[in-house]
Amino acid sequence: MKVLNSVIILLISLLLISALQAQEQKFSFPSVDLKTLDGKTFNTSEINNTGKPVLISFWATWCKPCINELIAYDENYVDWQEETGVKIIAISIDDSRSIDRVAPFVNGRGWEFESYLDENGSFKRAMNVINIPHSFLFDGDGVLVWQHTSFAPGDEEGLYELLLEISK
Repeated sequence: MKVLNSVIILLISLLLISALQAQEQKFSFPSVDLKTLDGKTFNTSEINNTGKPVLISFWATWCKPCINELIAYDENYVDWQEETGVKIIAISIDDSRSIDRVAPFVNGRGWEFESYLDENGSFKRAMNVINIPHSFLFDGDGVLVWQHTSFAPGDEEGLYELLLEISK
């Protein structure tokens, strides 16, 4: 009986260790071609911030909560960059009916973060995004540390606290 209990405890311990190691593995971005706002091709496998956090936000011009989220990110971006080094990347999932509105929309707001077009939804599907806004935060080692769907005023404050924590 003692041997059986020892074996069970050992197996449970190995499973827990394996699960913890899997959670801390570096995330590899899927290789998907997106378009920049000026029509050039950008491959998502090139996303990098040299040891600093990366925040990716999926959004659309017709999504009011998405716009509110990106406005909140933009209002804090300069300070967040100075304090944590974070890079924000906005991924528009607008389709062929509204894709022509994205560049004027972003440029008109003067958003400083990188913006890309995922017109056919390939990157969205690869990242398992169902609802927008959907944000992902990766630490400087490329480990996914947080993801969030929807947006309410004040959500950016919790994100800022997390950015400070992972930037230490």
